[in-house]
Amino acid sequence: MSPPAIVFTDWDGTVTLQDSNDVLTDNLGFGYEKRKVLNDRMLNETLSFREGFDEMLRSIPANGHSFQECVDYLLQHIELDPGFKDFYHWCHEQGIPLYVISSGMSPIIEALLKKLLGQQVMDHVTIISNGVEINGNDWHIVYRDDTPFGHDKAASIKQCLENYDLSKRPYLFYCGDGVSDLSAAKSCDLLFARRGKDLVTFCIKQKIHFTQFDSFKDILSNVQKIVSGEKKLEDCFE
Repeated sequence: MSPPAIVFTDWDGTVTLQDSNDVLTDNLGFGYEKRKVLNDRMLNETLSFREGFDEMLRSIPANGHSFQECVDYLLQHIELDPGFKDFYHWCHEQGIPLYVISSGMSPIIEALLKKLLGQQVMDHVTIISNGVEINGNDWHIVYRDDTPFGHDKAASIKQCLENYDLSKRPYLFYCGDGVSDLSAAKSCDLLFARRGKDLVTFCIKQKIHFTQFDSFKDILSNVQKIVSGEKKLEDCFE
């Protein structure tokens, strides 16, 4: 049976208010100023996301911080978007699958999800992200693929959709905030982009339809209206 909709969402800076990788780089790695330089190069497309992200993350163990230290630090500093819990519960009640499609690392996402929402929620949310290889106090990210993003989110979405009978086409939604969400943005019917973030800039530049959100409360309101037929997809386009 086809669900009425399928929701795919980024994790860092989308489901959470802070980007865990930025928090680690700024506080345990080489710091904000150097990260900002790399971010600007990625935005200007003079450096791939994969290369810039890898350089940021490598600065953390280079400063002597183990992976477990990073997890513990994030558990103390990362907050959940205030509307996500209600959004999750509504999706679960409606039989709408929810996938986290992330360029981050699975163990970090799992630890945060368990702390912020509990084990029961973890059992009903599918996480598709990068891995991590740990060798004593040293560690590094293990990318899912060889693409410039390290994780082709569009390919992951396509793979997820193979699990469903799409004869009655469900609405496909994606929620994101950054550069790594761009490929996924083209794979869905409606993209929710966090207001004021890099993804909005890219969507305008590449003429991709989107709607901005401040919290998952906005996303819930729009998705409910679209699924019920009260609102059309194109009514949300900016």
